[in-house]
Amino acid sequence: MATTVPRHEYPTDEVPETLDALAETANWILDEFADSPVLRPQALSTALTLAQQHCAVDPQAVKFETWEAWVTAMQTGSALFAAATAPEGGTVTCRIKERERTLPATGPESHLHAGTWVTCFYLAMICRDNDRLRRLAQVPLSLLRESEAVFDEYIYSWVEALQSFWLGRQDVGDKLVAAVDGTSPQALRHADAGLMSQILYPPLILLYRVIRRDPAEFNKALADALRAHKAYWTADMDRAASADGLVALGPLAMACLARDQGITVEVESEYLPKALLEYSWIGEIEY
Repeated sequence: MATTVPRHEYPTDEVPETLDALAETANWILDEFADSPVLRPQALSTALTLAQQHCAVDPQAVKFETWEAWVTAMQTGSALFAAATAPEGGTVTCRIKERERTLPATGPESHLHAGTWVTCFYLAMICRDNDRLRRLAQVPLSLLRESEAVFDEYIYSWVEALQSFWLGRQDVGDKLVAAVDGTSPQALRHADAGLMSQILYPPLILLYRVIRRDPAEFNKALADALRAHKAYWTADMDRAASADGLVALGPLAMACLARDQGITVEVESEYLPKALLEYSWIGEIEY
């Protein structure tokens, strides 16, 4: 029997106008960001916000425009890391929104930190893009550290755990244990305790349940993760009014992984848009 976790109330009266404005901005940024150090940091965040905002009025992601927005966010983030890891002085050609775009090699950039990498990896898991997942799994940890962004050490172990899992390395368990240990209150120096416990930590446990191939415990942890997500995004009015909380990105990515690994997902929620979870749009867009 499925467990249901309803999404929190979100105002939708102005969403159509917001979507139009966001889409116009996102298209402009995508047309200009390749050669613009000013626009590159905005490209992924704008594309992801547009994808999340689509889910305000299309909570199950059944519209093509919603799927296209999620794919575009995935393509944009992956392109940024492809440019960052390209040989100095060279270029890379990346497909974004059905167009081939040429980006110059950038090397490390301040916005390409471990948090951005995790977001991009989640997006590629949701879109089931194995090629982009492989390339992201090969991004050197040193490049993420060179961003000079300030993070607790746990996130680097989490990056390594995801990379090791995807590449089939034997150290995935050790890396995951290190990541979990790094989320303890005693280990934290920078992350807010609520953000850690309700948003950042649950995907680690979900990956553990996938590795253990434990359907019952996975679904229990998934329901708990969505309840924690809901609690975080309803803690105050500003959060509740933010499109960032409409989709539980990390839990959704892990649910997609679990489903593809043969685990039946028995949790239903608008935080896990059904068409994204079930990969209903397969073949509709050339990646």
